[in-house]
Amino acid sequence: MKLDDRDLAILTTLAREGRITKAALAERINLSPTPAWERLRKLEAAGLVEGYGARIALKKLGPHVTVFVAAELADHKAATFRIFEDAVQPIPEIVNVWALGGGFDYLMQIVTRDIDSYQRLIDTLLEGRIGIARYFTYIVTKPVKQGLPPFDLLAGHLD
Repeated sequence: MKLDDRDLAILTTLAREGRITKAALAERINLSPTPAWERLRKLEAAGLVEGYGARIALKKLGPHVTVFVAAELADHKAATFRIFEDAVQPIPEIVNVWALGGGFDYLMQIVTRDIDSYQRLIDTLLEGRIGIARYFTYIVTKPVKQGLPPFDLLAGHLD
């Protein structure tokens, strides 16, 4: 799907304000509501808009810790990758996992109540024999930047 500047404006606006009304979205991108809504439906149908959500202030919800874990697997057999990937799926504290090229095999983002909860989770993963040979823990001390992807750059629309 070829995107123009208005499509990119829709994506940027939705990424910032997922609850924006159709009328307000149309106004922001300088279109009438019907064409704006049709463009949005096309973006959704093309799979560019995967869903809508809210950013939650976890500090206000309760104490928590965010930890990034770089994991290296014992071997690089396809079965080992599948075992690891299947094992992390049902664990709610593991909120994101990325497969990496380079020194480590995976980067996991874990959000849990405290360091003790984190350590129990890691112990469970290690005892589960899911292929982890080594892991390195990085505790988030504060968020510094949380932004949006550069939609214009990714779509090849730089001036």
